[in-house]
Amino acid sequence: MKRLAIFASGNGSNAQAMIEASRQEKWEEQVVLVVCDQPSAYVIERARSLHVPVLAISPILFSTKQEYETCILQTLHSLQVDALILAGYMRLIGPTILHSYEGKIVNVHPSLLPYYPGLQAIERAFEAGEEELGISIHLVDEGMDTGPILQQVSVPRTEGMTLVEMQKAIQAVEHEWYPKTVRSWLDDQKNRGGTKHEKASVN
Repeated sequence: MKRLAIFASGNGSNAQAMIEASRQEKWEEQVVLVVCDQPSAYVIERARSLHVPVLAISPILFSTKQEYETCILQTLHSLQVDALILAGYMRLIGPTILHSYEGKIVNVHPSLLPYYPGLQAIERAFEAGEEELGISIHLVDEGMDTGPILQQVSVPRTEGMTLVEMQKAIQAVEHEWYPKTVRSWLDDQKNRGGTKHEKASVN
């Protein structure tokens, strides 16, 4: 049985969707830990309500990023975590964790990469007048949203659509497609089939 850890920083709706999907669909893999860099984030309450252990630890307690990630890594190794799922984790994964989990870290980003990487992606795409927004699910490398793409799902901008409506539409797509894509990726790993890039559209 593979053991998964979810990294999150905020509200945690994607983390909850991932945990619930893994249980409802009876995944062989199990989410054994939620790592949070914001000790007051709501994702902690979500995880505990689902009886998932939480490592809530602020990086400001450490003098370097390496020390911070080494502390996290010790817990990951002690729990024999096999892969990491980033769900609204607002920090770049550094080399300490990357080297231990190369090719085994997945992230969801709210844009059709390579366009609009980084923060405020939905807002920037919306303000630029893009007619098609969406999400990208990708493996994590040392860059910002630059890793190999596993899945993209587009969300069309309808006439009169507000920014808030677009944000909600994209979040709904994330909740559906992120667990589905992680499931497919885990199956690919078991079958040693590598990674595949697909694109879908929400009508």
